[in-house]
Amino acid sequence: MPPGDVVVGTTPGDFHGRPTTRITNGVIQVEVVVAGGPRIVGLRCEGSPANLLAETPDLGWETSLGRYELLGGHRLWIAPEDPAMVAVPDSTGLTIEPLVDGLRLTGAIELTTGCVRSMEIRLDPRLAALTVLHQVDNCGPDARELAPWSITQLPLGGLALLPQRPAVAGHRTRPNRNLVLWPYTSWEDARLQVSDGLVAVDAIPGAELKVGFLDDLGWVAYVRGGTALVRRFEPAPGLTYPDLGCNVETYCGPRYVELEILGPLRVLRSGTSTTLLEHWEVRGVVDGEARQMRDELARPTGQVATTLC
Repeated sequence: MPPGDVVVGTTPGDFHGRPTTRITNGVIQVEVVVAGGPRIVGLRCEGSPANLLAETPDLGWETSLGRYELLGGHRLWIAPEDPAMVAVPDSTGLTIEPLVDGLRLTGAIELTTGCVRSMEIRLDPRLAALTVLHQVDNCGPDARELAPWSITQLPLGGLALLPQRPAVAGHRTRPNRNLVLWPYTSWEDARLQVSDGLVAVDAIPGAELKVGFLDDLGWVAYVRGGTALVRRFEPAPGLTYPDLGCNVETYCGPRYVELEILGPLRVLRSGTSTTLLEHWEVRGVVDGEARQMRDELARPTGQVATTLC
């Protein structure tokens, strides 16, 4: 298929026994579950069997409404984290609407939250790039304060890059950077690499580790085996974010690493919604020193000569 031809919903797939739909622009392929979600479970260069996203179909836990399955890939949660709000079983009830250049995935109304979660996925016509618009609608009778929270599970063996502004010369009276640790995270964890202008996590199996902060540069990335998945977003530093002010977070444990982006907190009255827009790029990158990779990936795809796919 020649690059530039976006084909929607023409290729059925299977993700560990779950039916899927695959869309492609001839350069990159995105795979979504058709019965539940919204969930993106596959991201591949066209013609390659290698899934850039983690696959964890065996992982999950029991809730009051049934089993919540992680599956792997990309999902939409709600922050701040509350077990009754975030992990609502979503194996049924999805509606899929084809778009000219992608798909709109709309989940069922949730009994515990009154919310509907949806994703609008649009492929770039020629590049290994896409946009993902996440939306949470409050369809219940009560107002809720929440933030959209997009989480991508990725296979271990790479490096999560979360850029910060570097130090500057001269005295300033107010702080401009923070670093938030979860209770189970140790400063002495060797996987956590904090340097001027960058927080990185070496994604190797180990104890649970999670950190986050307010990223006003508007991107995060995961580099593994010469391939980078870069996710860009529009930060809003003047607004209130969950988790002591985090809009980016990364988690690493024994099976996978997660790269997470959060929108600002909003009080959603009944009938209102909140969104989080991301631009994804799949890029080739020369493995090396983390800050060199940071500087290379800081430039959007349109400003570099080639992409990976």
